[in-house]
Amino acid sequence: MTSTLPASPAVGRPDEPLAARRPSRRYAFLRGRVDDAPWVRPALLALLVLTGVLYLWGLGASGWGNAFYSAAVQAGSESWKAFFYGSSDAANSITVDKTPASLWVMALSVRLFGLSSWSILVPQALMGVATVGLLFATVRRWYGPAAGLIAGAVSALTPIAVLMFRFNNPDALLVLLMVAGAYATVRAVENGSTRWLALAGVFVGFGFLTKMLQALLVVPAYALAYLIAGPPRLGKRIGQLLLAGLAVVGSAGWYLAIVELVPASMRPYIGGSQHNSLLELTLGYNGLGRLNGNETGSVGGGGGGGGWGETGLLRMFDASQGGQISWLLPAALVVLVAGLVLTLRAGRTDRSRAGLLLWGAWLVGTALVFSLMQGIFHAYYTVALAPAVGAVTGMGAVLLWRARRNPFAAVALAAAIGVTAWWSWHLLGRSPDFVPWLRWAVLIAGGVAALGVPATLRLPARVAAVFAGVALGAVLAGPAAYAVQTASEPHTGSIPSAGPATTGGGFGPGGGRGGPGGRGGFPGAGFPDGGFPGGAPGGFPGGGAAPGNLPGGLPGDPSGGGTAPGGPTGTTQPGTTQPGTAQPGGTPTGGGRGGLLDAASVSDRLKALLDADAGRYTWVAAAVGSQSASGYQLATGDPVMAVGGFNGSDPSPTLAQFQRYVADGKIHYFIGGGGGFGGRGGTSTGGSSYSSQIAAWVAATYPAQTVDGVTLYDLTAQ
Repeated sequence: MTSTLPASPAVGRPDEPLAARRPSRRYAFLRGRVDDAPWVRPALLALLVLTGVLYLWGLGASGWGNAFYSAAVQAGSESWKAFFYGSSDAANSITVDKTPASLWVMALSVRLFGLSSWSILVPQALMGVATVGLLFATVRRWYGPAAGLIAGAVSALTPIAVLMFRFNNPDALLVLLMVAGAYATVRAVENGSTRWLALAGVFVGFGFLTKMLQALLVVPAYALAYLIAGPPRLGKRIGQLLLAGLAVVGSAGWYLAIVELVPASMRPYIGGSQHNSLLELTLGYNGLGRLNGNETGSVGGGGGGGGWGETGLLRMFDASQGGQISWLLPAALVVLVAGLVLTLRAGRTDRSRAGLLLWGAWLVGTALVFSLMQGIFHAYYTVALAPAVGAVTGMGAVLLWRARRNPFAAVALAAAIGVTAWWSWHLLGRSPDFVPWLRWAVLIAGGVAALGVPATLRLPARVAAVFAGVALGAVLAGPAAYAVQTASEPHTGSIPSAGPATTGGGFGPGGGRGGPGGRGGFPGAGFPDGGFPGGAPGGFPGGGAAPGNLPGGLPGDPSGGGTAPGGPTGTTQPGTTQPGTAQPGGTPTGGGRGGLLDAASVSDRLKALLDADAGRYTWVAAAVGSQSASGYQLATGDPVMAVGGFNGSDPSPTLAQFQRYVADGKIHYFIGGGGGFGGRGGTSTGGSSYSSQIAAWVAATYPAQTVDGVTLYDLTAQ
């Protein structure tokens, strides 16, 4: 049945099931909708199956993934209180520095199937498959199955999407909820439904419960699409959008209200905040602080990007982010502009233009925020762009292909193919030892396809289809190669990255991932002078350090020997497996105290020592920094207190509180040499110095012993 809404001049012919046709509600399992071509359902099933294989194959090799979140999942699987708050340990000393919706999914899986890397990571992979399927369903409603399949394939093969749907950060659930919100918005635009628009608001609200304010980045896109293309009159559209806003507030606000109203003595400390407030965490460290760089308690950031890479309009193309997300970003921008030009004269409610506005505003708005934000920024944040890049590419490619009799459309489509082939050639050149022949094959095939686009109108349909297939293969070959490489490697730690190691330079600011020539360290060009921002944190036992150098002694290390984050040798890299780390399916032979970015490794001897009489204590141990504590907790299965939270800079517990816990016999051991960076109060990033005070008090009060390279203090020794 054809729509009564006006159709775009470029796509309004009745033989083209794009925005001018309503999808049929009649289905058959193998055929799909009865008005679909025979190839549609098999192609969709193949896409979903291959996506599942890519996201699930060898998943267990990544062990605990990000042990920071895995420890919280383990805690939530044992304590409903820890489940609700997202506590780092089952004794509820402190929470992770995010709202806990993604932890809820994983913790429920662990409760059902037991604690393992598979029970933690498989839900993430299934969310990835669901995201691809929902993206297809959303795009095909207005642009047809070909556009939906292209959108799904582009999103599925985006290297950073492959990584994050195989990892246990909150981003997997966030992206799924964002796509679900876009689907609900599309349904609302079709019939002016307040219910569907409110449902989009609910998805945003649960996105907030997943990763706080990042979920709001898509709200302007939803609102713009409905405000322009929604069927009702303007006044009603505005009223409906206000109701959708209330749905956002209601679906997220209930959790904020509960956490804020429960007395602090009855709940865990809110990790990432300096005043035990979820509202402060939302608006500060995880909110405005990410935009302006004023993140109290952070170990980096600062104006201009600081240790998180240079800001600017080309940030998504630089050596840190380029290989993660930007493969088809130039093509998406080209077809977006061309599509808006072709639909410029269409009626207000034209769905072709509405789709471009929805996904284009998501793409451009989110990319601009990521490019210009001055606070903490990691390359894996860009996974939020993958569905928008896929949707715009799929919609624009089909629109321009079908309108290629128009010279403007033909030139725009050829330009999109050509620039993508050139950009893939450039990105592959950043990894010169990785499949070196591929970059030239992509460049040649893309060039031939781009030049052949105008000729396809004079060629038989099957020959034109061959050109279209060559073009699609050329633009997807580069990201597909990176995607397979990403899936073939295990990834652990706090800052994973996709694809092979890259070299810096070329296009845009910044060096390689963590500096030219490799994946290591922090993103962007690294911290000034090769060290941590502002030098080492003060107040560490064993002495300070000059600005730009490693600490002269990490908390709890009376020897004064500095240890780089990542373990005793300082060689652990984000995105790689740390040798000896306690992972499911094996026990390491040596120990390692862990660091800011990677979990501690736990030897058999050390594990046995921590396990001894564990039932007598609330916490079998305490360690500075959540990543360090998480390794011991996952190895023993018993609560380990993360002193100072993730960065070691949260005021939890205070020295007086810690001393009271020790006096009451609630903590057995203190593990020295943690990876936290407390004691920075006086610098621009601020934060508490309690973790350093606690470490100094322990070192001065209790005798130290060394167990497989780990400094241990028995807090029950008299």
